Amino acid sequence: MKYVEAIRQAIDDSLSKQEKLVVLGQGVWSPFYVGSSMDGLESKYGRQRVIDTPVSENGVTGLALGAAITGTPALVIHPRMDFMILAMDSIVNAASKWRYSLNYKSPIPLTIRTIINRGGEQGAQHSQALQSWFSHIPGLRVVMPSSPSDAYQLLIQSLESPDPVIFIEDRWSYDEEEEFEIKTAYPPLSEEKPKLITKGNDLTIVSTGFSTNLCQKALIDLKEEKITVDLIDLRVLQPLHTEIILESIKKTGKLLVVDAAWKNSGISAEIISNVCESGFAYLKKSPIRITLPSSPAPTSTILEQVYYTNIEEIKESIFNLTENSKR
Repeated sequence: MKYVEAIRQAIDDSLSKQEKLVVLGQGVWSPFYVGSSMDGLESKYGRQRVIDTPVSENGVTGLALGAAITGTPALVIHPRMDFMILAMDSIVNAASKWRYSLNYKSPIPLTIRTIINRGGEQGAQHSQALQSWFSHIPGLRVVMPSSPSDAYQLLIQSLESPDPVIFIEDRWSYDEEEEFEIKTAYPPLSEEKPKLITKGNDLTIVSTGFSTNLCQKALIDLKEEKITVDLIDLRVLQPLHTEIILESIKKTGKLLVVDAAWKNSGISAEIISNVCESGFAYLKKSPIRITLPSSPAPTSTILEQVYYTNIEEIKESIFNLTENSKR
């Protein structure tokens, strides 16, 4: 099953299981906005449960929050993370603080699904990965799957969570394919933590979202180099669980963080600061992070090839950290 198919399957299964669940957002009836991730669902469940909304990000998100706090689980979809910025009031000042400000003790079954779009000369206002913004906010759960199995599972868990969830997916992962078993039940989202994808002794790599896909491809290329790596997919960005990362650092003593967003005040900085605070004595080398340049995304295809992280860049950093001479 492809990543995008896993997203659609999770929404389909959730609509079938949760009779009160509603889905709303821009372009949910159109493949041009959300790919094939919503194909046919408005016909299957009706346009009163799968609602294509006006272009009003803050209003639509506020509407979904209102539904959630009055007992109707809601999935609101923002086809571009860039324009979810217009919903920050509903997300940051309302959804994340509703319990704290009002001593509200009931569930808030609100899932905000947002998509990172980039490449294809889309430029500065259509290419932003803003996961660190939302990970900074107490009261939100933030997840970022890289694989089809995690896309399915984490979305199912998000839609069953009693807490507001930001579900971040990357359109560049849509064609990733994987065979996996769909289970009848999953543990609560609150129990989910980072996942160890590969095991090794030479290096710890921590990555997020599509960056994890790139790291896996880089490690395939390096098989003949006999470099073994603990590759850890962060998966859950808020709350941040670092135990598995620290355990790996004790073994390898070396850290590479790959996050397809900007360096300043980002997830990569948070991972490295946590390691330095709690595992500095185990580090044999200074950590390295691979992020985007501190610049808005270009609209030139040639510049995009330089701007976005690639497999060769990851391989070079692995070599630098492991002092491998085979190049």
